[in-house]
Amino acid sequence: MTRILPGVLAMAAIVVASNILVQYLILDGLLTWGAFTYPLAFLVTDIMNRLYGAATARKVVFAGLVTGIICSLIGTQIIFDSEYGPYAAVALRVAIGSAVGFGCAQLLDVAVFNKLRDGSWWKAPLGSTLISSTVDTAIFFTIAFSSLFNGLSESAMVEISWAQDAVPFLTVGPDAPLWISLAVADWGVKLVIALLALVPFRIIVGRFVDARA
Repeated sequence: MTRILPGVLAMAAIVVASNILVQYLILDGLLTWGAFTYPLAFLVTDIMNRLYGAATARKVVFAGLVTGIICSLIGTQIIFDSEYGPYAAVALRVAIGSAVGFGCAQLLDVAVFNKLRDGSWWKAPLGSTLISSTVDTAIFFTIAFSSLFNGLSESAMVEISWAQDAVPFLTVGPDAPLWISLAVADWGVKLVIALLALVPFRIIVGRFVDARA
């Protein structure tokens, strides 16, 4: 329990912070501040996997998933007023996409990390994060905003209909559904942070290894 607690606390803090910061838009709404904190969840998973193994990493992932579901459930009950009528802080489809994306991507991260863990120190964290981040982005934005799931519920579709409006891709390209631009922008941030996260990964893992020696 002692060895898993820091990972659980770190994961929970990242998930809670991301759920709060996702409400704050930047770059004309293409990104939110949550886009910069959420990818750190992969860093926590990779560190726990490297130090304590896959089983421990999966427990940390489960803690993060439960925390995220609780945050989403709370968000669906917080109602704001606007000129277009009341709306929930977290749309139902966004909550579902978030949970499914997080769970699938994080477990994939653990599996890919294990496949690469015997190679150079950077291959496992970088490879697993790049692959799982891409999967996470695809799953989340497809479930949350794509027209593929409009038939599931009319009310749930109405909540996210704004994301299906045609707008210039990344504000400068040809018209495409807004959610496509949001997904690409979010994915780009994940890739950059995956590279930057190699620095704290190396430092933290190195310190723990030295402490054990």
